[in-house]
Amino acid sequence: MSDATMDRLTEAQVAAYLLEHSDFFTRNSKLLEKLQVPHETGRAVSLIERQTSLLREKNQNLTAHLSDLIDIARHNDLQFEKTKRMVLALLEAETLDDVAIAIDESLCQDFASDSTALILFTSKSMDVNNLRLMLREDAEAVNSLIGTNLPSCGRLNDAENQFIFADQAVKVQSAAVVPLVQGETLGLLAIGSFDPNYFTSSQGTVLLSYVGEVLSRVVSRILRQPAR
Repeated sequence: MSDATMDRLTEAQVAAYLLEHSDFFTRNSKLLEKLQVPHETGRAVSLIERQTSLLREKNQNLTAHLSDLIDIARHNDLQFEKTKRMVLALLEAETLDDVAIAIDESLCQDFASDSTALILFTSKSMDVNNLRLMLREDAEAVNSLIGTNLPSCGRLNDAENQFIFADQAVKVQSAAVVPLVQGETLGLLAIGSFDPNYFTSSQGTVLLSYVGEVLSRVVSRILRQPAR
């Protein structure tokens, strides 16, 4: 609106407009936060009540948002402590059996997973509990999972599920798969859940990536050790 128009606009016209358009402040509620309205003693005018209501609503929203942030921080702290315990156990591992035990105990107890699988690519084949050693060329069923070298979460296809979880495959409804890479692809770590919504494609994978990096280094070190 130009200055000339403002000069011609009288208080009476403004008042008449507001009377004719009683929903003006409903449609322009943000203006109420900027208006300076005298508050005389006695009955409060409706405009001040409306301002108070808006400020109260904003305060409630901010309080709820702060509460959500605190809950997220507490959850992250708990996840960090669990991850730290796993990493410390892995760093103490001297054999692949030690690694398999540390992974299984941490994931099943601390992270409440229903099934775990640790598959490593070596020159020999062997299955011991959740640890499987096999040739890289025998793992074609999971090529798409390890090809990107990035963790993935969600539902696996039938071939992937069966290959990774074997006897538990029929129960596993969602999973997180972490490729193990240290110069070359060493294998993969898989965490399965019987809950189809436990692992989803939209969830973050920062902690999974961290665990994968640590595990990759530990496994690489053990595999390079001379046979006893």
